[in-house]
Amino acid sequence: MAACRIPLVLLACGSFNPITNQHMRLFELARDHMHSTGNYQVVKGIVSPVSDGYAKQGLVAAEHRVAMARLALQTSDWITVDQWESDQPDWTETVVTMRCGTNFLDNFRVPGLWRAEDVEELAGAFGLVCVSRGALGAERAAHKSDALWRHRRNIFAVREWVRNETSATEVRRALRRGLSVKYLLPDAVIEYAGRHRLYTDASEQRNWGAPLRPLTKQG
Repeated sequence: MAACRIPLVLLACGSFNPITNQHMRLFELARDHMHSTGNYQVVKGIVSPVSDGYAKQGLVAAEHRVAMARLALQTSDWITVDQWESDQPDWTETVVTMRCGTNFLDNFRVPGLWRAEDVEELAGAFGLVCVSRGALGAERAAHKSDALWRHRRNIFAVREWVRNETSATEVRRALRRGLSVKYLLPDAVIEYAGRHRLYTDASEQRNWGAPLRPLTKQG
């Protein structure tokens, strides 16, 4: 039966600033769901941290985000880190098969953030596996986008029964304030971030006031 399944690679692109246990948990949820359809066999998971050129406020250097991701995934036998995207001098569009959260689907409706042809290709040619996060739902997000609605059969909604809404933004805030983030991040990531003093008041001001690169690149 498994030999007849379609091989599938799950790719997550994002800031990973820093990578959290929740980021890794999403891969496991997505893999379980795709296997449960009986049609797919997940052969690999890939974490692709975004380039520094993305210009998001508080984004620490890509070399550190890649290093933390590798530390976090050192015990995984199927998820790896790919640094091609992070090595690029500028932000690059991602038109590939993706594993995402439903807040990512809502981003498709932000004016100027995504090109219409990229949304069409992502949803139509590749597909999206979306894990519900908080009050957002894949069905609702797809309903509000004509492009996503056209390709709704390629959008796989995964319900997370054991909810974990860890926010990297809140993790950075806790680190800046000297508060514990144990059990939110792998111990190796906590140690690395502390040793390099990555998250401080100064680091959070990086790119302050700068527009996200997708908005200026496509404007």
